[in-house]
Amino acid sequence: MCAHTPQCPTADSPDREAAQVVAAHPEQGWSLLCNALVIFEDTGELLPDNQVVAPHRPLAAATV
Repeated sequence: MCAHTPQCPTADSPDREAAQVVAAHPEQGWSLLCNALVIFEDTGELLPDNQVVAPHRPLAAATV
Protein backbone atom coordinates (compact mmCIF):
# COMPACT_ATOMS: atom_id res chain seq x y z
CA MET A 1 0.00 0.00 0.00
CA CYS A 2 2.89 2.39 0.76
CA ALA A 3 4.51 4.26 -2.11
CA HIS A 4 7.02 6.16 0.05
CA THR A 5 10.77 5.64 -0.04
CA PRO A 6 11.82 4.19 2.31
CA GLN A 7 8.65 2.21 2.70
CA CYS A 8 6.53 2.83 5.81
CA PRO A 9 6.36 0.11 8.48
CA THR A 10 3.47 -2.33 8.18
CA ALA A 11 0.50 -2.17 10.52
CA ASP A 12 1.71 -5.28 12.37
CA SER A 13 5.27 -4.07 12.98
CA PRO A 14 6.33 -2.67 16.37
CA ASP A 15 7.06 0.77 14.88
CA ARG A 16 3.74 0.98 12.97
CA GLU A 17 3.03 4.49 14.28
CA ALA A 18 6.02 5.80 12.28
CA ALA A 19 4.10 5.52 9.00
CA GLN A 20 3.20 8.74 7.21
CA VAL A 21 -0.16 10.43 7.75
CA VAL A 22 -2.38 10.32 4.65
CA ALA A 23 -5.49 11.90 6.20
CA ALA A 24 -5.49 14.04 9.33
CA HIS A 25 -8.63 15.04 11.19
CA PRO A 26 -7.38 16.78 14.36
CA GLU A 27 -10.81 18.34 14.92
CA GLN A 28 -12.14 14.78 15.33
CA GLY A 29 -9.04 13.46 17.11
CA TRP A 30 -7.80 10.87 14.60
CA SER A 31 -5.44 10.34 11.65
CA LEU A 32 -5.14 7.65 8.99
CA LEU A 33 -1.62 6.42 8.33
CA CYS A 34 -0.19 5.04 5.10
CA ASN A 35 -0.26 1.50 6.51
CA ALA A 36 -4.08 1.71 7.07
CA LEU A 37 -3.66 2.25 10.82
CA VAL A 38 -6.02 4.76 12.42
CA ILE A 39 -4.43 6.53 15.38
CA PHE A 40 -6.37 8.54 17.90
CA GLU A 41 -5.36 11.60 19.88
CA ASP A 42 -5.63 9.59 23.14
CA THR A 43 -2.94 7.21 21.68
CA GLY A 44 -5.44 4.43 20.97
CA GLU A 45 -5.29 2.68 17.61
CA LEU A 46 -7.54 0.82 15.19
CA LEU A 47 -5.69 -1.79 13.15
CA PRO A 48 -6.66 -2.65 9.56
CA ASP A 49 -8.17 -5.97 10.75
CA ASN A 50 -10.47 -4.01 13.14
CA GLN A 51 -8.52 -4.92 16.28
CA VAL A 52 -8.46 -2.16 18.87
CA VAL A 53 -5.28 -1.13 20.69
CA ALA A 54 -6.09 0.60 23.96
CA PRO A 55 -4.59 4.04 24.64
CA HIS A 56 -0.99 3.70 25.81
CA ARG A 57 0.09 7.09 27.08
CA PRO A 58 3.03 6.96 29.46
CA LEU A 59 2.08 7.41 33.09
CA ALA A 60 2.76 10.84 34.57
CA ALA A 61 5.79 11.10 36.83
CA ALA A 62 4.92 10.50 40.45
CA THR A 63 5.00 13.58 42.62
CA VAL A 64 6.28 13.46 46.16
